[in-house]
Amino acid sequence: MADSFPQEAVSRRILRSETVLVLALSLGASGVSALISFVGSLTKPGGLKDQAATLNSSAAPGRPWLDLAWQLFGIASALVPVALVAHLLLREGTGLRVLGFDRTRPGQDTARGAAVAACIGSAGLAFYLVARAAGFNLTVVPESLPDVWWKFPVLILSALQNSVLEEVIVVGYLLRRLGQLGWTPTAALVASSVLRGSYHLYQGIGGFIGNMVMGVVFVLLYRRWQRVGPLVAAHALLDIGAFVGYALLAGKVGWLPTP
Repeated sequence: MADSFPQEAVSRRILRSETVLVLALSLGASGVSALISFVGSLTKPGGLKDQAATLNSSAAPGRPWLDLAWQLFGIASALVPVALVAHLLLREGTGLRVLGFDRTRPGQDTARGAAVAACIGSAGLAFYLVARAAGFNLTVVPESLPDVWWKFPVLILSALQNSVLEEVIVVGYLLRRLGQLGWTPTAALVASSVLRGSYHLYQGIGGFIGNMVMGVVFVLLYRRWQRVGPLVAAHALLDIGAFVGYALLAGKVGWLPTP
């Protein structure tokens, strides 16, 4: 006779496996990759600030149409874990709306996101500049795409992809599943924030700490508003500012580090 388990135990076991698999297919794997990259940077001759971490680079130099195809493929494939989360939530009878990722409050979500981005953006930039000057961070190169017609649209799409992927999975989905698994609010906050910091570790210690602090703020705001919509808006605005701002200002202002 097959072993039998209480329904609650089976459900928790399934939810635990599901959560691990979702993270292994998305930002958990990115965290491991970032750690390996950071170890490589630490063991490379020279200081961290003398090395560069490039975020959006050409996938097919000298072949703009092929490059565009790779860029769009990368953006679309990176959102597959979000589609998976949406599917899993639908199977439990809810959907992404339970995380506050819907079109019911576009104006309020955007306004709140803009306010958060305004507060975090300047502080984040200052922290990065200090961390890099102190030798704790690599020189972050937000983009090195060729000067072609699709450069800025791709940078904006990349920013949107980052914001949707991270906020839906690392805040909305992860906090929901950890709560269902019996984690305390404090433990769930720590897990979400450390995960966010981990997949930015390729930038250096500054990238890890800065994003971990941002993760704490985003979790607290999510619990207050019960919506990831404002966080997606804030993250998108921050990344658009970083990507497009770097493209426009790199090499033209003295305070912005370049490789």
